[in-house]
Amino acid sequence: MAWIGLTVIGLFLLMAPIMDILSDRSHGLPTDHAPVFTKLAGASFNTVKGSAPGAAHYITTLEYGYALHELTFALLFLVIVLVPFRRGERWAWFACWFVLIAAIGYTATIADHDSTLLARSLIADIAVPVLLLLSARAFLGATTEGKRQGAAPGGLGR
Repeated sequence: MAWIGLTVIGLFLLMAPIMDILSDRSHGLPTDHAPVFTKLAGASFNTVKGSAPGAAHYITTLEYGYALHELTFALLFLVIVLVPFRRGERWAWFACWFVLIAAIGYTATIADHDSTLLARSLIADIAVPVLLLLSARAFLGATTEGKRQGAAPGGLGR
């Protein structure tokens, strides 16, 4: 039943960029990114908006683009988890590992500078590999015969 946990993580990964896009629209920067921005830039985003509006607009544009990329990866992850992973298709188990590139990348580049973001980001960084490893036997131990007969390995998803 790892797919249920992975779905929860996928929904978490889906909601984060949606909330960022809404915050970008109203504030120009996700509110949870503001402390990191201040720490790295040496000034608050509002200060930068006032003193260098072109740079602030560029940062907002980058934030939109980043959030759209996150949203894309989250949607792909959810589709893989909810359809082929649930069916027990072996390739889906391997494909689910790729979401860690985005998750750990976020932890290393943004969340590493703020303890609240770090705690949130570690949820996916830890839960995804744990859930995938817990389901490994079902995917990697499945027989070819069972696959031909349409049986999902380990009773996954059907």
